[in-house]
Formats: sequence, C-alpha cells, structure tokens
Amino acid sequence: MRKLTESQVTNELRKVRGWRRVGEAIERTWRFKTFMDAVAFMNRVFALAEEANHHPNLENVWATVTIRYTTHDAGGITKKDFEMAARINKTA
Repeated sequence: MRKLTESQVTNELRKVRGWRRVGEAIERTWRFKTFMDAVAFMNRVFALAEEANHHPNLENVWATVTIRYTTHDAGGITKKDFEMAARINKTA
C-alpha cells in the first residue's frame, strides 16, 4: 500500500471526525465515564484491528484512550489507516 500525499491526507482527514495528523500518523482520543467503559472500547478496537490485520498504537490512562495509526510498511499514512479510523469511529 502506498503512502498518501499531503493533499490526500488532508482530504481524508475531513472524512473521519475527530482524527488529526501527528507526524506520520493519525490519532484520536476518547474519554469515557469509567475505566471499564474504556476497556470495553479497546476490546472492540482490538477485534477490528485483528480482523483487518492492521494494528494501532493504543494508550490508556484510566478512562482515556488514544489511538494512533500509521502504516509502518509504507513509512507513513495510507488509505488503510483512514479505513480503520472510520471503522473505529462507528464502534465508539
């Protein structure tokens, strides 16, 4: 999969609410009411990532979850990262 151009990244970011570019990745943070709500969300993300064989970096601090996607093989952001962002937005 090919790394997206700057204009392609900008265009794709308009399609995935809440995500932003951070260097050569896209990222979004969610805040939940409880730690267990955050864990349940992460478990849904783990299942989606495993199904797609495209795994994010996840960070959890109590009821806050940050997800960062990049395609390491391509050396940056690809369409696959945005596909996963859209899928995760639907499960949140």
